[in-house]
Order: sequence, then structure tokens, then C-alpha cells
Amino acid sequence: MEKWWCPVPWTTQIIEQDKRPGGRTCVVLRGPNGEEERLEGVYLAYDEGRRIVSTDAVDYRFYPQGPFMIGTWEISPEGDGTRYTASARHWSEDTMQIHADMGFADGWAACAQQLKDLCEAG
Repeated sequence: MEKWWCPVPWTTQIIEQDKRPGGRTCVVLRGPNGEEERLEGVYLAYDEGRRIVSTDAVDYRFYPQGPFMIGTWEISPEGDGTRYTASARHWSEDTMQIHADMGFADGWAACAQQLKDLCEAG
């Protein structure tokens, strides 16, 4: 995850990944100019090797925080390869637009390509 979760030249530091429904997910993204973004939330579903669903609407103590989205990441066999699907559901049109303005589509596409490159490299 640290090698593909955010687009290069940004880096990912995993603080905690309690991979179970209700478990904490916390990572810090760092940009090349000293930017830092802490992503804190909980897993809603965690099906190893198949599907991950998380939200940032609450922290690991289930304290409300500014809800932004529910993220879903799925993998499944397809032919002689694997299909990777990532999606986001937002609480409002405003938060959806904020995510779009942040470069959501291009950023997630870059992450998917980085994951693909890692998988194909062995």
C-alpha cells in the first residue's frame, strides 16, 4: 500500500490498518513540498483479496468527523488478469465537487497504474 496508495511523488505512511469492519484505518500522505494530509477513518467491510470499504465520517472511536466519502476498492478475476475497481460515494454534491477539484479521477487512475506496475513487476 505504501508503494501505490497515492500518486508519485507523494508518499504514504501507514499509521494503522486494523483490517476488519469497525477497525481503524489511518495513513499520512506527504507531498514533495512538505504537504501533509492525514486520512483517518474506519473500515465498513474488509473481505481479504476481494473488497475493502471505508469511510472518514467517523474516527476509530466512532466520533463524528467531517464526512467526505465512503470509498470502495474491489478486485476480481477477469480472464487471465484481475479487474480493479475503485469508487467513492460522497455525502453531498459539494464534497463530490471538492474531491473532483482535488484531481480525484486523475489521482486514483495514477494509483491504479502504480498498483498494476507493482503487480506486473512480480
